[in-house]
Amino acid sequence: MPNLAIVRRLEAVGFRAWPAASIQYDGSWQIRLTAGHPSKRLNSVNPLDPSDHDDIEGRVERAARRFGSYDRPLVFRQSPLAPPPLEAYLDALGWRRFDETIVMTGAIESLDIDHGMDHLPMRDVGRYVDASIAVHGREQSLKPGLTEVLSAIRPPSGLFVLEEETTGPVSTALCVHDNDLAGLFELATRADKRRSGYGRDVVTAALRWARHRGAETAWLQVESANTAAVALYKGLGFGEVYRYAYRQKPGY
Repeated sequence: MPNLAIVRRLEAVGFRAWPAASIQYDGSWQIRLTAGHPSKRLNSVNPLDPSDHDDIEGRVERAARRFGSYDRPLVFRQSPLAPPPLEAYLDALGWRRFDETIVMTGAIESLDIDHGMDHLPMRDVGRYVDASIAVHGREQSLKPGLTEVLSAIRPPSGLFVLEEETTGPVSTALCVHDNDLAGLFELATRADKRRSGYGRDVVTAALRWARHRGAETAWLQVESANTAAVALYKGLGFGEVYRYAYRQKPGY
């Protein structure tokens, strides 16, 4: 069983690092919605207290109406903070579980990050967004929404892009420095450049930047199915703290 105090802290810094446009609460269920970006983390119900499970059916119905007003399918993001009766309720209705994600941490002084070239973060949000969209292979229509999300981040953040002179951006990362914690987000390497060391280089450059700023612990989220990335982070010295997954009703 993971340490729930640590889970609560990482969940809180994760919400600050990837801010939703609209945040509402139904008890301790945080309802996050963002019209301009389809990210599940920005459009999901996040239960934050294992003991808060009164009137589950009514609260799920209210959440569905809120998501409907945004033209979004209802999605629950279930971490160890989700109440077990809610899990059982969704199981009984046949809601599928998908995109299991591992949350990992590592003491920065112990991580293997002192190799590779130093790269300074860029200040141009628009240029970073263009690079991130290209590296992830996403639709250009996401640019306004991603720009809005990045511009809303309040803790200091570093935008990292590795580029080749002839082919353009090959790897990107967002590093958010929140007190003693450094969170890594939007990590990606272009499909034709994977397994060439770029992912490791962008991660280590971002973490050296965070260490210079005084961060002591690094953390990140990676889908459990991404075995290459999980192996990379374990090789750097990260360890698993907890997992979460998304739930959605059948047919979506």
